[in-house]
Amino acid sequence: MANLFLIHAIVMIVAWVILLPAGAMVARFCKVTWRQNWPHVIDNLFWWRVHRALQYSGAAMMLVGVLIAYRATGRVPLEMLHVQAGLVVLFLVLMQIVSTWFRGSKGGPSDMGADPARPETWRGDHYDMTRRRQMFEEWHKTFGWISVGIALVTVLLGLQLLNWPLGLSWLFIGLLALQAGLFAVLLRMSRRIGTYQAIWGPDPTHPGNRRDRP
Repeated sequence: MANLFLIHAIVMIVAWVILLPAGAMVARFCKVTWRQNWPHVIDNLFWWRVHRALQYSGAAMMLVGVLIAYRATGRVPLEMLHVQAGLVVLFLVLMQIVSTWFRGSKGGPSDMGADPARPETWRGDHYDMTRRRQMFEEWHKTFGWISVGIALVTVLLGLQLLNWPLGLSWLFIGLLALQAGLFAVLLRMSRRIGTYQAIWGPDPTHPGNRRDRP
Protein backbone atom coordinates (compact mmCIF):
# COMPACT_ATOMS: atom_id res chain seq x y z
CA MET A 1 0.00 0.00 0.00
CA ALA A 2 2.86 2.38 0.79
CA ASN A 3 4.18 1.83 -2.73
CA LEU A 4 0.79 2.78 -4.17
CA PHE A 5 0.81 6.05 -2.25
CA LEU A 6 4.31 6.82 -3.57
CA ILE A 7 3.21 6.05 -7.13
CA HIS A 8 0.15 8.27 -6.58
CA ALA A 9 2.44 11.10 -5.44
CA ILE A 10 4.77 10.70 -8.43
CA VAL A 11 1.87 10.67 -10.90
CA MET A 12 0.34 13.79 -9.36
CA ILE A 13 3.67 15.62 -9.39
CA VAL A 14 4.09 14.81 -13.09
CA ALA A 15 0.53 16.03 -13.76
CA TRP A 16 0.51 19.17 -11.62
CA VAL A 17 4.13 20.33 -11.52
CA ILE A 18 5.11 19.45 -15.09
CA LEU A 19 2.33 18.89 -17.62
CA LEU A 20 -0.53 21.18 -16.60
CA PRO A 21 1.52 24.27 -15.65
CA ALA A 22 3.57 23.87 -18.84
CA GLY A 23 0.37 23.71 -20.87
CA ALA A 24 -0.93 26.85 -19.20
CA MET A 25 2.34 28.69 -19.90
CA VAL A 26 2.30 27.68 -23.57
CA ALA A 27 -1.21 29.13 -23.88
CA ARG A 28 -0.19 32.29 -22.03
CA PHE A 29 3.09 33.05 -23.75
CA CYS A 30 3.39 31.16 -27.04
CA LYS A 31 0.42 32.18 -29.16
CA VAL A 32 2.96 33.97 -31.33
CA THR A 33 6.36 32.26 -31.48
CA TRP A 34 9.67 34.10 -31.43
CA ARG A 35 10.54 33.62 -35.11
CA GLN A 36 7.00 34.13 -36.37
CA ASN A 37 6.65 37.19 -38.60
CA TRP A 38 3.52 38.48 -36.88
CA PRO A 39 1.23 40.17 -37.95
CA HIS A 40 2.09 39.10 -41.51
CA VAL A 41 1.91 35.47 -40.35
CA ILE A 42 -1.12 34.79 -38.15
CA ASP A 43 -3.06 31.87 -36.67
CA ASN A 44 -0.01 29.80 -35.71
CA LEU A 45 -1.50 26.58 -34.29
CA PHE A 46 1.66 25.55 -32.43
CA TRP A 47 0.40 26.83 -29.08
CA TRP A 48 -3.04 25.28 -29.52
CA ARG A 49 -1.73 21.81 -30.33
CA VAL A 50 0.84 21.79 -27.54
CA HIS A 51 -1.55 23.31 -24.99
CA ARG A 52 -4.25 20.77 -25.76
CA ALA A 53 -1.79 17.83 -25.71
CA LEU A 54 -0.30 18.88 -22.37
CA GLN A 55 -3.63 19.63 -20.71
CA TYR A 56 -5.31 16.41 -21.76
CA SER A 57 -2.20 14.42 -20.83
CA GLY A 58 -2.08 16.13 -17.45
CA ALA A 59 -5.79 15.55 -16.83
CA ALA A 60 -5.40 11.87 -17.77
CA MET A 61 -2.41 11.52 -15.40
CA MET A 62 -4.45 13.14 -12.64
CA LEU A 63 -7.30 10.66 -13.13
CA VAL A 64 -4.80 7.79 -13.02
CA GLY A 65 -3.47 9.21 -9.76
CA VAL A 66 -6.99 9.39 -8.33
CA LEU A 67 -7.63 5.74 -9.24
CA ILE A 68 -4.34 4.67 -7.68
CA ALA A 69 -5.21 6.47 -4.45
CA TYR A 70 -8.65 4.88 -4.39
CA ARG A 71 -7.08 1.46 -4.98
CA ALA A 72 -4.75 2.05 -2.04
CA THR A 73 -7.48 3.15 0.40
CA GLY A 74 -10.63 1.47 -0.91
CA ARG A 75 -12.63 4.55 -0.01
CA VAL A 76 -12.72 8.35 -0.23
CA PRO A 77 -11.50 9.68 3.14
CA LEU A 78 -13.36 12.99 3.08
CA GLU A 79 -12.15 13.89 6.57
CA MET A 80 -8.65 14.56 5.17
CA LEU A 81 -7.82 18.07 3.96
CA HIS A 82 -5.64 16.60 1.20
CA VAL A 83 -8.62 14.68 -0.17
CA GLN A 84 -10.96 17.67 0.12
CA ALA A 85 -8.53 19.89 -1.79
CA GLY A 86 -7.96 17.15 -4.35
CA LEU A 87 -11.69 16.83 -5.01
CA VAL A 88 -11.92 20.59 -5.57
CA VAL A 89 -9.10 20.36 -8.11
CA LEU A 90 -10.73 17.36 -9.78
CA PHE A 91 -14.01 19.26 -10.09
CA LEU A 92 -12.27 22.32 -11.55
CA VAL A 93 -10.40 20.24 -14.11
CA LEU A 94 -13.58 18.49 -15.21
CA MET A 95 -15.32 21.86 -15.49
CA GLN A 96 -12.41 23.17 -17.57
CA ILE A 97 -12.88 20.32 -20.01
CA VAL A 98 -16.66 20.76 -20.08
CA SER A 99 -16.30 24.52 -20.61
CA THR A 100 -14.48 23.96 -23.90
CA TRP A 101 -17.66 22.41 -25.28
CA PHE A 102 -19.44 25.76 -24.79
CA ARG A 103 -16.84 28.14 -26.18
CA GLY A 104 -18.94 28.74 -29.28
CA SER A 105 -18.07 28.97 -32.96
CA LYS A 106 -14.84 30.45 -34.30
CA GLY A 107 -15.81 32.58 -37.31
CA GLY A 108 -13.47 34.85 -39.22
CA PRO A 109 -12.45 35.05 -42.89
CA SER A 110 -10.66 31.68 -42.87
CA ASP A 111 -13.36 29.73 -41.06
CA MET A 112 -15.08 26.82 -42.78
CA GLY A 113 -17.84 28.11 -45.05
CA ALA A 114 -16.66 31.73 -44.89
CA ASP A 115 -15.99 33.78 -48.02
CA PRO A 116 -12.87 35.96 -47.51
CA ALA A 117 -14.44 38.60 -49.78
CA ARG A 118 -17.73 38.79 -47.84
CA PRO A 119 -17.39 39.93 -44.19
CA GLU A 120 -21.03 39.07 -43.50
CA THR A 121 -20.02 35.37 -43.74
CA TRP A 122 -17.34 35.73 -41.06
CA ARG A 123 -19.72 35.68 -38.09
CA GLY A 124 -18.76 33.54 -35.11
CA ASP A 125 -18.66 33.72 -31.31
CA HIS A 126 -14.91 34.12 -31.16
CA TYR A 127 -14.52 36.45 -34.13
CA ASP A 128 -17.35 38.68 -32.90
CA MET A 129 -16.28 38.25 -29.26
CA THR A 130 -19.83 37.58 -28.15
CA ARG A 131 -20.77 37.52 -24.48
CA ARG A 132 -20.68 33.73 -24.66
CA ARG A 133 -17.06 33.79 -25.80
CA GLN A 134 -16.08 36.42 -23.25
CA MET A 135 -17.56 34.34 -20.42
CA PHE A 136 -15.73 31.25 -21.64
CA GLU A 137 -12.38 33.04 -21.74
CA GLU A 138 -12.86 34.60 -18.32
CA TRP A 139 -13.73 31.22 -16.79
CA HIS A 140 -11.13 29.17 -18.65
CA LYS A 141 -8.16 31.42 -17.97
CA THR A 142 -9.02 32.40 -14.39
CA PHE A 143 -9.95 28.99 -13.07
CA GLY A 144 -7.17 27.30 -15.03
CA TRP A 145 -4.56 29.17 -13.00
CA ILE A 146 -6.57 28.79 -9.79
CA SER A 147 -6.60 25.02 -10.38
CA VAL A 148 -2.81 24.97 -10.67
CA GLY A 149 -2.44 26.94 -7.43
CA ILE A 150 -4.81 24.72 -5.44
CA ALA A 151 -3.19 21.61 -6.92
CA LEU A 152 0.28 22.67 -5.77
CA VAL A 153 -1.05 23.12 -2.24
CA THR A 154 -2.71 19.70 -2.52
CA VAL A 155 0.58 18.11 -3.54
CA LEU A 156 2.25 19.67 -0.50
CA LEU A 157 -0.47 18.27 1.75
CA GLY A 158 0.09 14.85 0.19
CA LEU A 159 3.84 15.00 0.77
CA GLN A 160 3.13 15.93 4.37
CA LEU A 161 0.95 12.83 4.75
CA LEU A 162 3.84 10.74 3.45
CA ASN A 163 6.12 12.36 6.06
CA TRP A 164 8.05 14.36 3.45
CA PRO A 165 9.90 11.60 1.55
CA LEU A 166 13.29 13.11 0.74
CA GLY A 167 13.51 12.22 -2.95
CA LEU A 168 9.96 13.29 -3.81
CA SER A 169 10.22 16.46 -1.75
CA TRP A 170 13.37 17.54 -3.58
CA LEU A 171 11.83 16.57 -6.90
CA PHE A 172 8.82 18.76 -6.12
CA ILE A 173 10.99 21.71 -5.08
CA GLY A 174 13.29 21.36 -8.10
CA LEU A 175 10.46 21.13 -10.61
CA LEU A 176 8.61 24.02 -8.98
CA ALA A 177 11.76 26.17 -9.14
CA LEU A 178 12.24 25.21 -12.78
CA GLN A 179 8.66 26.15 -13.66
CA ALA A 180 8.94 29.44 -11.77
CA GLY A 181 12.18 30.26 -13.59
CA LEU A 182 10.65 29.39 -16.95
CA PHE A 183 7.62 31.56 -16.15
CA ALA A 184 9.90 34.49 -15.30
CA VAL A 185 11.89 34.10 -18.52
CA LEU A 186 8.76 33.87 -20.65
CA LEU A 187 7.24 36.84 -18.85
CA ARG A 188 10.29 38.87 -19.80
CA MET A 189 10.89 37.60 -23.34
CA SER A 190 7.50 36.66 -24.75
CA ARG A 191 5.52 39.11 -26.88
CA ARG A 192 2.37 38.04 -24.96
CA ILE A 193 -0.03 38.68 -27.82
CA GLY A 194 -3.59 37.68 -26.98
CA THR A 195 -5.54 34.92 -28.67
CA TYR A 196 -7.66 37.22 -30.82
CA GLN A 197 -4.80 39.15 -32.38
CA ALA A 198 -2.68 36.01 -32.68
CA ILE A 199 -5.41 34.53 -34.89
CA TRP A 200 -6.62 37.56 -36.85
CA GLY A 201 -3.98 40.24 -36.34
CA PRO A 202 -4.31 43.79 -34.95
CA ASP A 203 -6.43 45.27 -37.76
CA PRO A 204 -9.06 47.49 -36.05
CA THR A 205 -11.70 46.44 -38.57
CA HIS A 206 -11.96 43.10 -36.80
CA PRO A 207 -14.75 43.39 -34.19
CA GLY A 208 -12.71 41.89 -31.36
CA ASN A 209 -10.04 44.58 -31.80
CA ARG A 210 -12.69 47.30 -31.56
CA ARG A 211 -14.35 45.90 -28.45
CA ASP A 212 -12.34 47.85 -25.88
CA ARG A 213 -12.08 51.04 -27.88
CA PRO A 214 -14.12 54.12 -26.79
